[in-house]
Amino acid sequence: MSNVLRLAIVDPSDPTRDSLKTMLLGMDRVWLEAECSRYEFFADVVAQTHPDIGIVALDQDPDKALDLVARLNETSPECAILVVSASTDGKLILRAMRAGAKEFLNAPVRLQDLLDSLDRIADRRFGRGEAKARGTSVIAVAGATGGVGTTSLAVNLGCALAQDQKNSVALVDLDLCLGDADVFLDTIPDYTLVDVAQNVTRLDFTLLKRSLTKHSSGLFLLPRPVQMEDMSLVSADDLQRVIGLLKATFTHLVVDLSKGYTPLDQVALQMANHILLVTQLDLPCLRNVVRLMMSFGNMKEVADKVKIVVNRVGLDTGNISLKKAQDTIGREIFWQLPNDYRTMVEVRNNGVPLIEQAPKAAITQAIVGLAESLSGGKPEAEEEAAKPGKGRLLSLFSGKKK
Repeated sequence: MSNVLRLAIVDPSDPTRDSLKTMLLGMDRVWLEAECSRYEFFADVVAQTHPDIGIVALDQDPDKALDLVARLNETSPECAILVVSASTDGKLILRAMRAGAKEFLNAPVRLQDLLDSLDRIADRRFGRGEAKARGTSVIAVAGATGGVGTTSLAVNLGCALAQDQKNSVALVDLDLCLGDADVFLDTIPDYTLVDVAQNVTRLDFTLLKRSLTKHSSGLFLLPRPVQMEDMSLVSADDLQRVIGLLKATFTHLVVDLSKGYTPLDQVALQMANHILLVTQLDLPCLRNVVRLMMSFGNMKEVADKVKIVVNRVGLDTGNISLKKAQDTIGREIFWQLPNDYRTMVEVRNNGVPLIEQAPKAAITQAIVGLAESLSGGKPEAEEEAAKPGKGRLLSLFSGKKK
């Protein structure tokens, strides 16, 4: 579980409840677990959904609302209570604190006040500094063209991340037409992205995990729809909500993009923390990298998240050197993956990830190193990769001409 905060709201007033709900839905750091319009039902809602924070609006009936706060403080002490009121009466504030409220916000709620309250509650729940739980890392894997190995990287990167017991990892296949992440993992999923997208408002964390297919590596998979005609059933808003729920559930989310850079792909790019742009050392791929980077530059905060990954390094048919490639794209290469056709064909045909089929292979170690780099691990490897002349390249080919 990441340090996303799960919230439940009770407010008998529809306008003020909707206003606060709209504010919360725009925040990546929170997940709205439940909402309620009756004070008398809210304790049961909290008992069933176990939110981190319960928001109680006082103004419709302050006495009944404060009785609810006191009850929640006894029956669900793990749920921090945040109360909201338009009143500035010091006696009301004191009563709320004595009833067990952890925070008091004046209505209408200002975004900065809400963020500050959430920060204080998160600090108490997760701790400060190095002890604080990690946020969710969303990794979008995109290709400079078809066939460069984006799905291979996405699947095997997800499995490499999942081998760390501190991580919980999900993979989303966004190639709604021809995606084959399920084939790489030799699975027949019961549910797809369409199922989750159409029911996202009714899912909780337990139901979500039941809707995903869990691989033996520990990786959870959310595959593309079975029928091509179902592609239109997933909207950009649906995907944003799905990613939000996944972020509230997993520490790492790997998204395998399609090659069409559709509106759904663009949602994933916007929500990603890291964008791995996979290319090869040939002219068509490198030209596409330049074109894509120009387009990414027109999308808010996307270009700065892009990391160039060169796949199949050492392929004999490639005549472009790494230095020439960097000069062509005008951007540093973040990582190299060696060419290992035989191993990749075997794992794909067997439906077994590299970490299980060939754990000692150079390609496997390269992907494990990439996973560690994206997770902030192995700082000494990072320092080595950053030395002059290395260009943050994985040092697998020190004996080969570059």
